Amino acid sequence: MSESPSRDPAGDIARRNVRTVRELEALAVADPSFADKAASFVARFCGSIYFVLAHALLFGGWIVFNSIPGLPHFDPFPFTLLTMFGSLEAIFLTSFILIAQNYTMRVSERRSQLELQVNLLAEQEATKTLQLLEEIARTVGASKGHDPEVAALAKATRLDTLAREIDQTQKDEDAAEAPR
Repeated sequence: MSESPSRDPAGDIARRNVRTVRELEALAVADPSFADKAASFVARFCGSIYFVLAHALLFGGWIVFNSIPGLPHFDPFPFTLLTMFGSLEAIFLTSFILIAQNYTMRVSERRSQLELQVNLLAEQEATKTLQLLEEIARTVGASKGHDPEVAALAKATRLDTLAREIDQTQKDEDAAEAPR
């Protein structure tokens, strides 16, 4: 008689979470524009060793060909055409990379918003749990008196107040670190 393999609840949860994250990532990048796709392709290729090798060969060959005495030089030293092509390429590459970065930033902003929503929900759940635990402790007579930390944590977090406190703390720390 064979035993059925025991289920690992933690493993099941982890697998479910991984699937959920993959689905969310697929949704986040599901509908890029043509410009986003093109820019992503160009940025990936330009960030590869093949791009560097191709340029080393092309530029090296250009310079060598236009430097050998006796051959017709279509771009003699100081290689004005090569400089112009390099400058034009740099302009277009910069544009493609900026487009790719903007797309990446939009995807990242979406992730940040989702993370913020989940964190807010978790904070609300934790606050409600603390409130329920305090009520249960009072009901069963297990309360150990007033704990100011628990009381503060059991209150709903006011995001505007928290954001101002973070800003003020940062300003105070920056002022303390500033040279006098």
